[in-house]
Formats: sequence, structure tokens, C-alpha cells
Amino acid sequence: MHMKETRAKMAGFTTSLRNPTYLQSSFSMLLFFASWGIWWSFFQIWLTSETTGLALTGAQVGTVYSVNSLATLVLMFAYGAIQDRLGVKKHLAVVLAAVTALVGPFVTWVYQPLLQSNFMTGVILGAIVLSIGFLAGVGLFEALTERYSRRFGFEYGQARMWGSFGYAVVALAAGFLFTINPMLNFWIGSVLGLVHLALLLFSRAKGEPVPKRPVEGIMSPASTPSFREMLGLFRLPSLWLIIIFVMLSWTFYTVFDQQMFPEFYTGLFDDPATGQRVYGILNSVQVFFEAAMLGIVPIIMRRVGVRASLLMGVAIMFVRILGCALVDDPLLVSAIKMLHAIETPMFILPVFRYFTLHFNPALSATLYMVGFQVSAQIGNVVLSTPLGALHDRVGNEQTFITIAIVVLLAGVYGFFALKKDDQQVDGDPFLRHSKTAVDA
Repeated sequence: MHMKETRAKMAGFTTSLRNPTYLQSSFSMLLFFASWGIWWSFFQIWLTSETTGLALTGAQVGTVYSVNSLATLVLMFAYGAIQDRLGVKKHLAVVLAAVTALVGPFVTWVYQPLLQSNFMTGVILGAIVLSIGFLAGVGLFEALTERYSRRFGFEYGQARMWGSFGYAVVALAAGFLFTINPMLNFWIGSVLGLVHLALLLFSRAKGEPVPKRPVEGIMSPASTPSFREMLGLFRLPSLWLIIIFVMLSWTFYTVFDQQMFPEFYTGLFDDPATGQRVYGILNSVQVFFEAAMLGIVPIIMRRVGVRASLLMGVAIMFVRILGCALVDDPLLVSAIKMLHAIETPMFILPVFRYFTLHFNPALSATLYMVGFQVSAQIGNVVLSTPLGALHDRVGNEQTFITIAIVVLLAGVYGFFALKKDDQQVDGDPFLRHSKTAVDA
């Protein structure tokens, strides 16, 4: 049975490679994440470094992330609604790619000078530009690719994997470029964004759409939902249950991983430049493994189910955060950092599948934006500044332990609040391999 499943997966991947829309979507994900990762992987270090950055305090960094999240929050509501109306059209994606191509000039001549001379003006303007192109854009590109995967018959995880691969490639160079001149990272991001823009402008989806078929008496919903249907999502108690789950788990983990970990890790080395270079290499290796896991996690989900996979992802979050609180050896912390390669796919992919399983798949972009991305951003708005101030006051260990406890409680809450895979199946049904074998 295991050999048959493996051969089936390999056959499916080979089929995807012959799918023009899969190839275009994969290359689009690769370029977007590369244009983002080349500077985002060192953004927190750039904000805090006294030698190569802006030397901001933890509270100031928290303010930057908080306002970024607020702008992202507003945009994601709009992005989800607009893209669900557009279906598989790329008009909005083209606009976002044009903004990513301008990140180098913007940061060099506008963002950095304003952060140094008029902090809040710089924070607000930066939040608008960076959120339009990247911070809200990532959810849009992921939702659009997931929609292509269902429309043109390929595995979303296999396309998203190339995004992680692109991030990994640039992260390997980012640490070395950063020690030379941090602005190089932003300008290379612009070049990659320009290539991505060209791809979106001169390519179009090809191939035969997968026909909509009834599944166990349930017809696939219309591809273009009404605005009333989108607003109706907020009246669903089941959506609010997962929003709370995301805010208590993914949000706290994101604040830890993006706002605190980079400075914590590079501070473990005697020389900051050495720490930054090693962090770039570690980040790259971690994301390479993450890319591989994006191809493996769908197999795991087929074995254990969507809900169980999601709870496993939260358990890994807890272990990683607590581990960083308890050890300060660079080698051990590096090993713990590698858990991120497992945790991210074990959370992102099950969350996507949870929405399309328990809700109307035609609203997938809105659901993903509201239920996952927006709820995470609300948490960032509320938590970034106070957690940054807490970090300034009590240091890494106590802050990390506090975050780990909250994530643990989120896992307990999720165990009782998340619906099982066979409960309230209002979307595309999910069958585990074991159940398929029994039914056969």
C-alpha cells in the first residue's frame, strides 16, 4: 500500500510538471518570495543593528511591526474580496508586483531617511508601501495560487514549495550582502520584483480546467460569490473559533520569530557580522527543508487528517519557542531553529485545507485573508508593541517562556474548538488514506 501511494504521488508530481499553469504559478511564487525574502529575512536586524542598521529599541521595532500589521489588516480585507470577485484573473497580482519592483528606491530614498528624521511618518508610509506589495501581498499570491491549483488540477503544496525554495536561495546570499551594505538586499529585491512583474504581464493560465463535479450530493459552489456572501462569513461562529485559534498560536509565534529571534540569534556570537552571515546561511538551510516539507505535509495530512496536522504544527511551535528560552548555545539554537522548517508547512497547509473543508471553497481567498492572515495581523497590531516593551524589560528568556505558554494554551483550546474532518463539511470533503482504503 505504501509503495502504491508513493508511486501515485510521483505520478501526480510528474503530471504537474507538464501542467503549464502549475509551472507559471510555481515560478511566480519563487520570484515573489525571493524578492521579499532577500530583505525581509534581515529586516528586524536592519532595524535594530547599531553598526549596519537604524539602532531602534525593542519598543520602536514593536511599533514598526504593529503599524505594518494594521496596514496589512486593512488591505487583506480588500484583497480577499477583490480576488474572490476576480476569480483566477491576475489584475490585482500585477499591481502588487509593480510595487515590489520599487522597494529598493523607496527604502533608500524615502523610508530610511524618514525613520531617522521623522519616525512615525516613516513608520506609517513604510507600512502602506510594504503592506501593499509584500505583507498583504503574500496572502494574495498564496490564495490565488491555491485557487489555480483547484481550477487546473495540481497540488497547491507543490507550487508553494517553490516559494520557499526562492526564499531559501536568496536567504543564503542575504547575510553576506547585508554585511557589505544592507541597501543591496532591498535593491536586489527590486530586480526580482521586476522579473516577477514581467512574468505576470506576459503569461496566462493554460490547460483544461478541472470540471466541477458533485461530491456525495454536494455540488461545487459558484466561482464568483456575492459581496453579501463575503460579509456573511462574519456571522459564522465556526469562523470566529479558528480566528481565535490563529491569534493565540500563529500570531504569538510570528512576533517571536520575526520581531525577536533574529537579534537573539546574532547576539549569541562575539562578532555581529559573523552572526549575521551565519544567520543568513541557517535561514537558507531551514527554508530549503521547509520547501521539501511543503511537498511532504500533504502526504502527512492524508495519513493523520487536517485537524491533527494543525495541532501537530502548534505543538512544534511550542517546542521551538520554549527551546530557545532554555538554551543559549549557537549550535543548539540552530538545531531548534530548524523546527521552523516543519512547523510552517504543518500549520499553513492544514489551515488552507481546513477552510476549504468546512466553508464554501468559492470564498477561499476571503476565508484565507480573514480567517488566517487578517486574524494574525490583528494579533500583531495588538501584541507587537507590548511584547517588544516586555522584551526590553525582562529580556529573551522570560519573554520566550511567556509566548510559549500562550501557544501551549492555544493548542489545548484548538483540541476542543477545531472541528473534526467529518464535521460540518460545507466545502470539499477530505478523505484520509486509511478511510479510502476501508471504503474501497
